[in-house]
Amino acid sequence: MSNAELNLCIPKPGQAWNSSQLAAVNPCLERMSAVERVQWSLDYLPQQHILSSSFGAQSAVMLHLLSRFERRIPVIVIDTGYLFPETYQFIDQMVERLNVDLRVYRPLISPVWQENRFGKLWEAGVEGIRRYNRMNKVEPMSRALKELDVGTWFSGLRRSQSDSRRRISVLQHQGRAVKVHPIADWSNRDVHRYLKQHDLPYHPLWEQGYVSIGDVHTSQPLGAKMEEQDTRFFGLMRECGLHEVENFQEV
Repeated sequence: MSNAELNLCIPKPGQAWNSSQLAAVNPCLERMSAVERVQWSLDYLPQQHILSSSFGAQSAVMLHLLSRFERRIPVIVIDTGYLFPETYQFIDQMVERLNVDLRVYRPLISPVWQENRFGKLWEAGVEGIRRYNRMNKVEPMSRALKELDVGTWFSGLRRSQSDSRRRISVLQHQGRAVKVHPIADWSNRDVHRYLKQHDLPYHPLWEQGYVSIGDVHTSQPLGAKMEEQDTRFFGLMRECGLHEVENFQEV
């Protein structure tokens, strides 16, 4: 994108980021590269900026993309207590390599206590999974957004990942924060190219067929006749609640 085109995207001084203004600027950001989207967001969107990361299969892309800028942006990870051992190892690896400012948030109730109180909620169908996700993912993320007073939230969601993400925009509201999806329009091939170009690793479980990696009990390898979205939550649902706007209305 040329400098002249970028200038057309510059908001007016003091602009408040309501929904209509986000909608007005989104077409401009659609024409930008991922790097330009990040730079624009750092320049014009509200402080505090953060990145949420699952440290999943292809998470190194967003971690590296944000690390390319001078500002050291906090990276929030939700530790449910049920992550794969390989995920904890991958977190340590990427934190050391990219000098990540890691902020770990956990559920208010420990995994063992939860299981004694409620049983294994992930085995209780859709409603059980939703309840599990609210306690273990949505609540800790809501707390992080409040405690850090987040104004801009970067995320690595991509339209090609699932039906529920097919229409995501580069910018949207999520609670009081502006949510930014710099690689919303990237394909798996784009991701692979970026990882190779910058000598970045996939998650260790990628080689075992895991394409979407969350908790041990609700993630499975990609099998025959499966889509990526089928590998989470037994195919009953795709989203864990972190990226569902309705869960953050009061944040």
